[in-house]
Amino acid sequence: QVQVVESGGGLVQPGGSLRLSCAASGFTAAPYAMNWYRQAPPKERELVAVTTPWGRSTSYADSVKGRFTISRDNAKNTVYLQMNNLKPEDTAVYYCYVPMLSSWGQGTQVTVSS
Repeated sequence: QVQVVESGGGLVQPGGSLRLSCAASGFTAAPYAMNWYRQAPPKERELVAVTTPWGRSTSYADSVKGRFTISRDNAKNTVYLQMNNLKPEDTAVYYCYVPMLSSWGQGTQVTVSS
């Protein structure tokens, strides 16, 4: 069964850092593009970061450029989102998504607050 499971969310102060993980199971993640989205109700779900197949390239939303880094560890079948210099407006549920498999994770909550 194709599945992605996010972890690593939590409460952090402004300026702090978190690393989210997206563990893939039921398929080998390396040949697939993997995306991170976030949603903070009532806003729509927003694309945050993309890593293309085999990690050949990455791209980011303007709102997180220079602060977030997406990476992948093919040996662990896992994609990461390193988030630095977090701001209150980064508060959201963060989701991992595999476009070619239409597979969403359950999400992990990130709250940035003092």
